[in-house]
Amino acid sequence: MARSGAMTKPRLLLSWSSGKDSAWALHTLRQSRRYDIVGLVTTVNESFNRVAMHGVRAELLAAQADAAGLPLWPVPLPHPCPNDEYETRMRALIERAVAEGVTHMAFGDLFLPDVRAYRERQLAGTGITPVFPLWGRDTAQLARAMLAAGLRAILTCVDPKRLPAALAGRAFDERLLAELPAGADCCGENGEFHTFCHAGPMFARPIGVKTGPVVERDGFVFADVLPAEEPGERGGGGAAGGLMGG
Repeated sequence: MARSGAMTKPRLLLSWSSGKDSAWALHTLRQSRRYDIVGLVTTVNESFNRVAMHGVRAELLAAQADAAGLPLWPVPLPHPCPNDEYETRMRALIERAVAEGVTHMAFGDLFLPDVRAYRERQLAGTGITPVFPLWGRDTAQLARAMLAAGLRAILTCVDPKRLPAALAGRAFDERLLAELPAGADCCGENGEFHTFCHAGPMFARPIGVKTGPVVERDGFVFADVLPAEEPGERGGGGAAGGLMGG
């Protein structure tokens, strides 16, 4: 007879932005061994087939999920995406999760109380408990812990009102941390930048990538990230709103 304790871990979904914070949240959750992680939830701009806000191509998102050994739970969003439509589509995702026995959903948020409160309100009464495995960590220390453990990422989106536009497409590394302006958060938690994570202890193997064209759109600067073997850039980008973070 199988031991009952071996099958009693709560089923958990992880909000997955394709960035470093959600990737590190996955690593942290796996180290805790408290949950059965059953999937990665990502909002995808259905007009451009890219990760919302980060602008990452869907094929690279799929490569992350494959390297992490987890299924994707994509949430397609229109562009532009009004907040009520975002919430409608997220409710459908939550209903599916409840039907499949999911009891927890994790987020890679670090310290913004309004974002955390929003997530808690959206999940209140659904039967799904929010989990914040990185909450309250010192972000300067956290950024360096990520790098020391082998996490590698590229800045895919920069807010030029907060950072030099030239940082789009740069590696997230010690040199970048040293060059951040005074007042900028080392993990970009205030929206200074977003990233694509392509290597680290949460993946079975690194994802080969290269940077492509850099464009300005909707007040942000986006660096396209391409599969390393792809010969060239294949068309327009775009990003829809959302609160996936990372």
